[in-house]
Amino acid sequence: MLRLLAVLLLLAPPALAWEYWGGDRGGLRFSQLRQITSDNVGTLVRAWEFRTGDLDVRAPALMQRTKFQATPLFVEDSLIFCSPFNEVIALDPGTGAQKWRYDPKISTAQRPANRYVCRGVAYWIDDRAPEDAACRSRIFTGTNDVRVIALDARTGKPCADFGTGGEIKIDPGMTLRWPGEFQITSAPVIARGVVVVGSSIADNQRVDAPAGAVRAFDARTGRMLWSFDPLMHDGISAGHTNVWAPMSTDDERGLVFLPTTSPSPDFWGGKRPGNNEHANSVVALRIETGELVWSFQTVHHDVWDYDLPAQPTLARIDTGEGMRDVVIQPTKQGFVFVLDRDTGKPVWPVEERAVPQNGADGEQLSPTQPFPTHVPSLIPPRRISADDAFEAVPSFGRSACDKLFGDSRNEGLYTPPSTQGTAFYPMTGGGVNWGSAAFDPVNQILYANVSHAVQIIKLIPREEAKGPGHDFGQQDGAPFAMTRTVARSPLGILCNKPPWGEMMAVDLKAGKILWHSTVGTSEDLAPLGIAFHWGTPLVNGVVVTAGGVVFTGAMDAYLRAFDAKSGQELWLGRLPVPGIANPMTYLWKGEQYVAIGAGGHSEGGTSIGDSIVAFRLPRPGETPSLWSRAIDRPGGRFAGKVIAAGLVLIALVALLWRWRRRRRPNAV
Repeated sequence: MLRLLAVLLLLAPPALAWEYWGGDRGGLRFSQLRQITSDNVGTLVRAWEFRTGDLDVRAPALMQRTKFQATPLFVEDSLIFCSPFNEVIALDPGTGAQKWRYDPKISTAQRPANRYVCRGVAYWIDDRAPEDAACRSRIFTGTNDVRVIALDARTGKPCADFGTGGEIKIDPGMTLRWPGEFQITSAPVIARGVVVVGSSIADNQRVDAPAGAVRAFDARTGRMLWSFDPLMHDGISAGHTNVWAPMSTDDERGLVFLPTTSPSPDFWGGKRPGNNEHANSVVALRIETGELVWSFQTVHHDVWDYDLPAQPTLARIDTGEGMRDVVIQPTKQGFVFVLDRDTGKPVWPVEERAVPQNGADGEQLSPTQPFPTHVPSLIPPRRISADDAFEAVPSFGRSACDKLFGDSRNEGLYTPPSTQGTAFYPMTGGGVNWGSAAFDPVNQILYANVSHAVQIIKLIPREEAKGPGHDFGQQDGAPFAMTRTVARSPLGILCNKPPWGEMMAVDLKAGKILWHSTVGTSEDLAPLGIAFHWGTPLVNGVVVTAGGVVFTGAMDAYLRAFDAKSGQELWLGRLPVPGIANPMTYLWKGEQYVAIGAGGHSEGGTSIGDSIVAFRLPRPGETPSLWSRAIDRPGGRFAGKVIAAGLVLIALVALLWRWRRRRRPNAV
């Protein structure tokens, strides 16, 4: 059966477009393009770079509140993406030249809770409209000031028949504490003429937060069709659960799949007793009506901020008992849940296992949590101890990291938050984050990036929680505020031993991790550009191709290519700043390109930029020089600086020697 599937896929015409944020409706992030292979990827050259101009025209302090996470679509003979300020831009795929641009003019006086960010846009064709009609093909985008906007995909002009002048303003349902408490960060999804949007809400501010309703609109008119509140309140008024992460759709079944978040506030749930259905769940709804079809919960009564950050991946897999349509859901904890697409029931057993108890005062923890049994965790659950402390510089006596781990409560995964301070591993950023996973349907392999870092979460009794909101997560309405810090040494280095970021390949059928490779170096984070091969935390995702190559960015300024079979790093392409976005690939005029947003990540502490960069195989005469290849590798720039400094020193010594000879009196 697997061979037949592979033959059918290989005989199908290559997908030339990248019409969805995740490559296809179900977020496979797989391309049938095979011009770039594991044999020739090492020769890739930069094809073009496009800059949005934000870095030039916006204040540096404003740019320091941005995250460039957009993945371009390849539609209508254009690459179309959004900037962190929600400008939608269309580029020529071969040159990177701008074709059109739309600016929604969002206010930069607001302070979005999750920074200025836009992960992508959505594309839809109205098959009822005439071929030459305006807005027959549409681009939909959500904004940081919670608007949904429809644009003509060919011209970038607003679609006048959608909402009011091409846009809808979403009502959060209650007074916001500040502009930016409520925003849209991920791309909408569209199926059967229905456009669905989620929302992102400030974490840890209050128990009574804005409702996290998912909303659906008629893609032609903007008329609201339905809304769905993911949290079953069961008589309680506390808490919200939203969907900030990317969603997926199954057009044939007429379903939309929601990855829902933890309820508010994140780290104390005494006012929301019970398991809090349908929080922390994969939820399947009828896209035309919003009717609940099924829901599967991955965390009960979450007090760890282990919401579902990743797009549900819709795939057809070989289970060993035949082919089956499934939903693959990676999590921050490193678990991979595989669910039947029609029923939501686990394909392989999921066990309820006892987890640490004795939460904070007033807390009512779940005694068990679900653990998948067949697919191994990408981050095996374990207790962090002093033995895990990393000493980049040898210390005498007990190190700061050793003390930090030793003084924190930590009984392994699901240790509850405490006033003592609790070590969270994985941290609340994952594990797997919004970059999601990629699935190769031919070879039946799942690929995902994971982060390895520890956070210390500390509950602060209300009477001690004084100071501005940026010092504490206030959790107003709860008896505790909270602080959340990544465990670092006094030098700013992560406290746990590297690697801190890895790419992993998983055989779902066999239930086996095939390989894991360290991704990223310290070059663009450390002084002098020193490149330690320790990996970097990875919130972004990957793309896998039929050419046997997996591409990813990291927190250093490189796009990387790995061999899909072995995990060997094959190539690095230098970027202007780190590309902490999902790459994509497309075919244009017979040439395969790979593109990535390179704008950095303000929360990750990287340099900030405003670029989209594309690479392709070299044309005649374009092979880069050996020097440029050497300098554009991790450590190459540091080595170049050392060589340059050495040459300058030699030149200065030579000049000094000549000067001294000239001043020396002639011998008698």
